[in-house]
Amino acid sequence: MTNDDHNRTMTVAVCIAPGTEEMEAINTIDILLRAGFDVTTASVASDGALIVAGSRGIKLVADAALVTVADEQFDCVVLPGGVGGAECFRDSPLLVEFVEQHKYDGKLIAAICAAPALVLEHHNMFPTAIMTAHPAFQDYIPEERRRTKRVVYDVNGNLLTSQGPGTSQEFALEIIVRLAGKEKAAEVADPMVVWPNMHYDVLPRI
Repeated sequence: MTNDDHNRTMTVAVCIAPGTEEMEAINTIDILLRAGFDVTTASVASDGALIVAGSRGIKLVADAALVTVADEQFDCVVLPGGVGGAECFRDSPLLVEFVEQHKYDGKLIAAICAAPALVLEHHNMFPTAIMTAHPAFQDYIPEERRRTKRVVYDVNGNLLTSQGPGTSQEFALEIIVRLAGKEKAAEVADPMVVWPNMHYDVLPRI
């Protein structure tokens, strides 16, 4: 991260699809907006629908279909979980290409819950990276690369992974750390009372 990165607005694409886990998508979008990031919610629905039903039936509304922003470059691509949503990501050649291109360009890839296993591992996108996933999907990750911590960052792959809805706030704050630094993450976390009476800098680190 350079000084120039601190002085410009970070851009993030949060992908959604039918079956996306709502907390993982909404918490991430909300927290990144609190950081002042430019967040684009991109629908990967096969029919191009901008309104999709999440894993609990809550309607999620995208800013655009992925196909309309696929040629844009973002500082980070986020893949929420939810089995249905992750399977939709897995089966979308456009989504896979979108993630691969951002990985090739050295951008942060952030995936949570089922997405690390069903998307990243399925397509062998990060063959040497350490990662975590929802406990129900951790066996998809080879033991030598599997971690059971709530949030895991692989510095060589610039890959951030996390475990599920209950870790989605930590996941989003760690995206802020990686894109804008610890001070910005603390600025966002403190008024949220993420951990009462604790400053973000003293939270257990991965």
